Amino acid sequence: MEKKKPNYIPALLLIISIVGVVALCGVLSVSRPDTTIQGEVEVDEYRVSGKVPGRILKILVEEGQNVKAGDTLALIEAPDVQAKLQQAQAAEDAADALRRKADNGARKEQVQAAYEMWQKAKAGSEVMEKSYRRIQRLFDEGVTTAQKLDEVKAQRDAAIATEKAAQAQYEMAKNGAQQEDRDAARAQRQRAEGAVAEVNSYLRETVFTAAMDGEVTDIFPTIGELVGTGAPVMNVAMMDKMWVTFNIREDMLSGISVGNTLNVSIPALGNRETTVKVTYMKDLGTYAAWKATKTTGQFDMKTFQVKAVPTEKVEGLRPGMSVLLKR
Repeated sequence: MEKKKPNYIPALLLIISIVGVVALCGVLSVSRPDTTIQGEVEVDEYRVSGKVPGRILKILVEEGQNVKAGDTLALIEAPDVQAKLQQAQAAEDAADALRRKADNGARKEQVQAAYEMWQKAKAGSEVMEKSYRRIQRLFDEGVTTAQKLDEVKAQRDAAIATEKAAQAQYEMAKNGAQQEDRDAARAQRQRAEGAVAEVNSYLRETVFTAAMDGEVTDIFPTIGELVGTGAPVMNVAMMDKMWVTFNIREDMLSGISVGNTLNVSIPALGNRETTVKVTYMKDLGTYAAWKATKTTGQFDMKTFQVKAVPTEKVEGLRPGMSVLLKR
C-alpha cells in the first residue's frame, strides 16, 4: 500500500496569517493615532472701579446684560466728596472776591477823600509859594532878615512835598492795587478753580460707566456695601474680542506657527467646525515641562501656550467653551 504524502498547505497558510497579524500590529504600533488637544474659549475683560471710596447706592445692570460704552452701571454715595466740594467752592468765592477787589481798586469814597486831601495840600502849597515870594521881595529891599527868608522857604518846600505826597496817594487810590497784587489775586483765583475742578472729577467717579461695549459677567458688591479706592465693582466682557488658548507639548507643534490657520471643532455647538488663526506662542516655563522617564533616548519637552482667534464670527460661541484640535 502506497504511503500518503503529508499536506503542508494549512500549516503554511497558518504561518503566513501569523506573520501578517504580527506585521499589522507592528505598523499600528508605529503609526501614532490622532491626538485631540483641548483648548478653551476666553475673552478680553475690563474691571469697572473708581477712585473714590463710598457705599453702593444703586446697581443699574444685571449679570449677563449687554451694555454700551457710556452706559451708567452703578452709583455710589460719597458724602466726604460733597463736603470737600462745598469747601472748595467757598475758597473759590473768597478768591474771586479778592480778585475783584484788586481789579476794581479802592472805593469811590476813598478815591474822593484822597483827591480832597490833594487839593488841600495843593492850596497850602500855593499859599506858601506866595508868602515866600513876598518875603523874598522884602529881603531884597532890606526890610526883613535872611533867617525869616529861610524859614518861609522851608515852609514852602514842606508844603510842596506835602502836595506831592497827597497827589501820589490820590493816584494810587485811583489806579487801584499794584500789578503784582492783581497777578497774585488772579493766581489765587485759578488755584481755587483748580481745587473745585479736582473735587468735581472725584464726584464724577461716584458714577460708574461702561468704558466699552460688552456683557456684564460678574457683579461683586451688593447695595449698601462699602467699596474702597480702586476696588472692582463688576467685570465687563468684550464679546467681540474672543480667542482660543491651547497648551501644546512641543513635539506636537509641527505645522503650528504664528499666522497659520488651524481647523478646530466646538462640541458645545454640535461639533461645529471652524478655523482659527494663531496669533501668539510662548513656552510656559519649566513648571510645565514633560519630564523624561528614561535617562537615554528621551528628553524633557516643554509645553507651549498657543493663542488663536476665530477667522469668522461664530454664532453662539461663549467664553469657557471647549475647542478641540486634532493632531
